[in-house]
Amino acid sequence: MAYAKFEVSKEVADMALDALESARDTGKIRKGTNEVTKAVERGIAKLVLIGNDVNPPEIVMHIPMICEEKKIPYLFISKADIGDAVGIHVPSAASCIVEAGKAKEIIANVVEKLKEIKK
Repeated sequence: MAYAKFEVSKEVADMALDALESARDTGKIRKGTNEVTKAVERGIAKLVLIGNDVNPPEIVMHIPMICEEKKIPYLFISKADIGDAVGIHVPSAASCIVEAGKAKEIIANVVEKLKEIKK
């Protein structure tokens, strides 16, 4: 079963990146494909950001499937933006929020917007 990347508006992408930055400072995040995969498999990820420009795409192709299975919201954003948001200043293939911290409300808004997009 193939999963298609879906486009999110700049507003939703910016909200997700803000949530990631806020959670980085006040909660807990995971960065990198392996850490994100583990967090999703354990069901502790609140929101997953996946690089839409990862090459080869097989590196992150399994993440949406696991997210769907575990009912964890995810979206695709440029890997450079993800890297900046997690504070490493190099591209990151994936990242996720494990503990929301002060980003709880932003995450709720992003999840609501994602539900509208996926309908």
